[in-house]
Amino acid sequence: MADVILVLNAGSSSIKFSAFEEQGSALELVVHGQVDGLYTPHARFEALDRHGEHHAKEWTAGTELDHRHGLEHIGLFLEEHREGHTLVAVGHRVVHGGQRFSGPVRLTPAVVDELDKLTPLAPLHQPHNLKSIRLFDQMQPDVPQVACFDTAFHRTQPDVAQAFALPAAITDLGVRRYGFHGLSYEYIASVLPHVAPGAASGRTVVAHLGNGASMCALVAGASVASTMGFTAIDGLPMGTRCGNLDPGVVLYLMEERGMDARAVEDLLYRRSGLLGVSGVSADMRTLLESDDPRARFAIDLFVYRISRELGSLAAGMEGIDAFVFTGGIGEHAAAVREAVVRRAKWLGAELDVAANLKGGPLVTTASSGLPVWVIPTNEELMIARHTRAVVE
Repeated sequence: MADVILVLNAGSSSIKFSAFEEQGSALELVVHGQVDGLYTPHARFEALDRHGEHHAKEWTAGTELDHRHGLEHIGLFLEEHREGHTLVAVGHRVVHGGQRFSGPVRLTPAVVDELDKLTPLAPLHQPHNLKSIRLFDQMQPDVPQVACFDTAFHRTQPDVAQAFALPAAITDLGVRRYGFHGLSYEYIASVLPHVAPGAASGRTVVAHLGNGASMCALVAGASVASTMGFTAIDGLPMGTRCGNLDPGVVLYLMEERGMDARAVEDLLYRRSGLLGVSGVSADMRTLLESDDPRARFAIDLFVYRISRELGSLAAGMEGIDAFVFTGGIGEHAAAVREAVVRRAKWLGAELDVAANLKGGPLVTTASSGLPVWVIPTNEELMIARHTRAVVE
């Protein structure tokens, strides 16, 4: 019987899952999928197994599922399609590890309580990450669980890259730049030696572009700077998050417009970004297909901010040897890649139009002064690797 590691990534209305089979030192994906539409009348389950078979289930209109129901259905599905597998561990994506957790950790009630204290730093993600951990512990208490953090990879950054210019009495409380999407960047760093050895040993900027978006500077595969800071709202504009913002705007909204902290939080996390600027959608695919000038402006702003941050991160590394796109937008939106690469002409980037339309992996010409790559990320595999290492 083969051992299987389950990876869970719980959001506010969905639970994504992947199951990996241990094959010696390798991990092979057995099945992946998600339950979405939780807390709505339109819950749906979808999964794709390694044989290419698609599995789906839709609940009757008016049936609302919560996280417990979602986990229970995933468990039943895996039981029905176990193929002789034994579940040996569960790995969870947890967005924020704070100062204490600089690597994957086996979960206990005390650890979960400690992570709960970080919820104000990641209000969109942390509560749902922890909810699935607590629920799974109630359902299968004998199966070890491991937390893998989006912040951990960035702990290699020098102090100057992590610091805010605030009094020590504030920074000593843990107010510092943490950075996020670390599991994605860690995966890219792990495959760069095979895809682009020069980028692996040199100075590389990776852009993880999706509904959540950020960029990271790597030197020899280690994080030295990132666009996200204290929370996952900083840096680039995202699907519904505003990205970089003058703190004075928050003061203005509270003092002059009478907004309280919850209203400001809702605005900056849920009603800004591509959605707020365009007034059309948070989905880049919808914006690219739209004729609305506000949609075009939202895309232009997104590209502009990527270009600005690219220059900033290159300056932080005192040079740049390669640039990598990853994430849903980075991997699939050729028009966004083209616009970013053309704006990077000052760094020597020269777009290969045909290669970009095909999705790479190299989307610049042979003579380009800055090679630009498209590399699909795999945060789930990274979590499975960490989970196996912790339990073993």
